[in-house]
Amino acid sequence: MSSPAPIIQLKNITRSFNGLRVLDGVSLDIPTGMTTVIIGPSGCGKSVLLKHFVLLLRPDSGSVFFKNDNITAMSEKQLIDVRRKIGFLFQGAALFDSMTVDQNVMFPLEEHSSLSASQRLTRAREMLDLVGLGDLGHRYPEELSGGQQKRVALARAIALHPEVILYDEPTTGLDPIRSDLINELILRLQKTLGSTAVVVTHDMTSARKVANHIVMLHGGRIVARTVPPKLDEIKLDVFRDFVEGRASAEELATIERANLAGIRQATGDEV
Repeated sequence: MSSPAPIIQLKNITRSFNGLRVLDGVSLDIPTGMTTVIIGPSGCGKSVLLKHFVLLLRPDSGSVFFKNDNITAMSEKQLIDVRRKIGFLFQGAALFDSMTVDQNVMFPLEEHSSLSASQRLTRAREMLDLVGLGDLGHRYPEELSGGQQKRVALARAIALHPEVILYDEPTTGLDPIRSDLINELILRLQKTLGSTAVVVTHDMTSARKVANHIVMLHGGRIVARTVPPKLDEIKLDVFRDFVEGRASAEELATIERANLAGIRQATGDEV
């Protein structure tokens, strides 16, 4: 059985900041209707990569395709129609503190839809119901827990019924129970909306639960591609260390050298 056609394609994406290359020739296809999870250690460029999917960051070189259209050189105005079809759950929720929950969810509808005020409120309540917060529309973000804020942000991300939902570290900062609730929501939205999802995470419990495909980013490159049932078949050291939550020999040696230097300095011995 052939894989679904890709809805988004990254081709040979490179990106540097202040001379430091963060993405080094990344190519990745995102299959339509599936959930692709991008894993990797903190600081490896996962969030930077995710922002290229919707060109919140633009590559130094390479191309981004959405439904076979090269969108890389589009202007911000031209990208509006593309971005309407892609929801983005930011890592920190990024809610507007001065707006109620209802108003936060309605914000993209006010900016990018022709719905009336009553229709926008109805849609917002439908989205909040979908994430289990239908009775909290009158509250403000500061009155919500971290998990509730993530769910409000998710309701806002899906308010325009996007074809693709991008999740940036959706379980970071949440306890295991709230993390599992977010995972269940990701699965529910894929089933209910029929959407494609891209999830950036370092949470392997989440990755195993929601992924149809898993790729690992390391050193600015995709170093492994697999599916959850075959995670144990990947023998690459950096992959195994990450999946099993194990510090590498190099990292342990760095700590040991630092400890030894501290002991020698404290005792007056030469380092």
